[in-house]
Amino acid sequence: KTKKSMVRTIYSIKIWEEEQEIRILFHGDGFLYNMVRIMVGTLIEVGLHKLQSECIPEILAHKERKYAGETAPAQGVVLCQVHYE
Repeated sequence: KTKKSMVRTIYSIKIWEEEQEIRILFHGDGFLYNMVRIMVGTLIEVGLHKLQSECIPEILAHKERKYAGETAPAQGVVLCQVHYE
């Protein structure tokens, strides 16, 4: 058996405020288990000044979960669309 690749590409991330909520839209070619929640948790830590935004490239370069922020809770996470070729 060939092992499936764990590499995913994020094409864009949009962040905006709407109706007193922070909304984050991820556009990518696929997502791994808890991937979006981990990215959101890391962004929250940047917003709370627990992490510096300049650390994000370093976190990605490590390619290890332990360097990212906390996993955000599942409440409020919604899959909006799926496109197949």
